[in-house]
Amino acid sequence: MKPFAYERPDDPAGALATMVRPGAAYLAGGTNLVDLMKLGVAAPDVVVDVNALPFHDVEPAPGGGLAIGALVPNSDLARHPAVRAGYPAVAQALLSGASGQLRNRATVAGNLMQRTRCRYFQDVTKACNKRVPGSGCDAREGEHHDLAILGASPQCVATNPSDLAVALSIMDASVHYLGPHGSAAISVHDFFRRPGDQPDRDTSLPRGALITAVVLPELPIAAGSVYRKVRDRASFAFAAGSVAAALDVRDGIVREARLAWGAVAHLPWRAWAAERALRGAPATVASFERAADAELSAARTLRDNGYKVPLLRNLTVEVLRELAR
Repeated sequence: MKPFAYERPDDPAGALATMVRPGAAYLAGGTNLVDLMKLGVAAPDVVVDVNALPFHDVEPAPGGGLAIGALVPNSDLARHPAVRAGYPAVAQALLSGASGQLRNRATVAGNLMQRTRCRYFQDVTKACNKRVPGSGCDAREGEHHDLAILGASPQCVATNPSDLAVALSIMDASVHYLGPHGSAAISVHDFFRRPGDQPDRDTSLPRGALITAVVLPELPIAAGSVYRKVRDRASFAFAAGSVAAALDVRDGIVREARLAWGAVAHLPWRAWAAERALRGAPATVASFERAADAELSAARTLRDNGYKVPLLRNLTVEVLRELAR
């Protein structure tokens, strides 16, 4: 790990001013950044510790819903009564990610900003367009069983590792931040980027922007939401595939549906085609299968990750069956 300067501003303006310096990086829980620094993937010249900033609260949002401070630890958010009651998929997603010790340190904003766990990104001896643009992508012909089947590009097949982001996707959450031109907000659907020909850019945030909060809108269907994750082992592991879903069924007909997948793309994958297929359809296994197939028709698999197609199909059908009951 190379030497670096350390700053701990006590107000947002000070944090933004420090980030203007070349090679600066924000540090909150450090559960991702510090690992990448040890691996030589990240080498900031200045580490800007933001833990003294006033973004630690969960409170009602002005227009309804819930405003979650950027620095709220994952453990605290997962056990918050308003989250457990009104947005259970968010709590379930947080509890399925990492160990208890890591959840105590990891923050909401840090979870959204974490980099991919693709082994080629984390190994500086391998070609990776996300780490070094233009160097190539060794993952395409290498070990890629856990990588993307949707929304990838010839430049990158990495997946987003966040469980929380998948749950936030079905909630239509928004990310609020301070940037060079003041405060702003962006939908979670626009926050993450597909790799395209710029896989080194994970999000649409302006350079140096400081996330202040994540806002969950008032959403009655969210109270019955669920998050399910499949992984290679029962203990701490990243997903092989995951599903966040909410369903409103009346008189045996699906009136409203929310569905998103994790570990299949560069971003939490909102299953818009599946949702359209579900609305107005009978709440039956056959309808759920057709909806999953409508979304998975866009899948483009590599040599060793084709298993994700039946995995996501089966997991989606089972989750929707559970919700319909």
